[in-house]
Amino acid sequence: MALDPNIAFDAVRVAERAALACSRLIGKGDEEAADQVAVDAMRTVLNELPIAGRVVIGEGERDEAPMLYIGEEVGTGDGPRIDIALDPLEGTTICATGGPGSLAVIAFAEDGGFLHAPDVYMDKIAVGDGLPDGIIDLDEAPATNLANLASAKGCAVSDLTALILARPRHDELIAKTREAGARVHLIGDGDVAGVISTTRLNPEVDIYMGIGGAPEGVLAAAALQAIGGQMMGRLLYRNDDERGRAERIGISDFERKYSMDDLAHGDVVFAATGVTTGTLLDGVQGEGGRATTHSVVMSSATGTLLKIRAEHNFARQGGA
Repeated sequence: MALDPNIAFDAVRVAERAALACSRLIGKGDEEAADQVAVDAMRTVLNELPIAGRVVIGEGERDEAPMLYIGEEVGTGDGPRIDIALDPLEGTTICATGGPGSLAVIAFAEDGGFLHAPDVYMDKIAVGDGLPDGIIDLDEAPATNLANLASAKGCAVSDLTALILARPRHDELIAKTREAGARVHLIGDGDVAGVISTTRLNPEVDIYMGIGGAPEGVLAAAALQAIGGQMMGRLLYRNDDERGRAERIGISDFERKYSMDDLAHGDVVFAATGVTTGTLLDGVQGEGGRATTHSVVMSSATGTLLKIRAEHNFARQGGA
């Protein structure tokens, strides 16, 4: 069953409420508290929606997360069955340190529309829209992917910018990308925003590469399904416990390369609200009893992309 078109605005409302809640902890140095208030706010709004929602990408498994855990049922239960992928605060460290680009993120899909990914790592590669199919491949060397991308864009490899998480595990990837001639833009956190940055929302980034969270990979794929782009991912397991968790949710091929359609497919709605200002969205700005938010919402069914600036009056909302 296709999603109700009005659910896009519900998604924005959920993301806005989470962003408003954790914005009060920007720069306070408490990652756990910032994440918790975002979770609480998002869960409250989700439970007001007339849906039979199921969290398939959430804050972890039930024994690890008190709220919005994988498998949790949300909504009033009176409406359509909907799968939900969410990250109430993408970039907890960014928010806690007052850095740029933290987001509140949520995506809705038809029942079965998201890969039920365990909370493990995922190797990812992504590019924006308007490119020939199959332009990137996880199994190709960075130099090959960059050369193919440059050819498709009609530019030199030296004109390309690759976005990569600044982690020791990426030292070799960073070196090979630079050896191929491309620029490297390193980010400290923000996996979902990193993939989205390859789209027309950020013309300064051409490709995203590297290892991040698998849940963030599904969320990023949801965004690309809505706005356009290509993505490929492979789940990575550090130990038998993580493989066992994958097996319990039906994953048996541990080496499988997942296409974007494998990660997110069908009717998908994606929404994000800026917590701190970044390249994609402005952060929450507050004064007195009011605050403004900057959000983006995208629908794969219509190809619609809306950026929304909203003013919130806390007195009329009973606080936020």
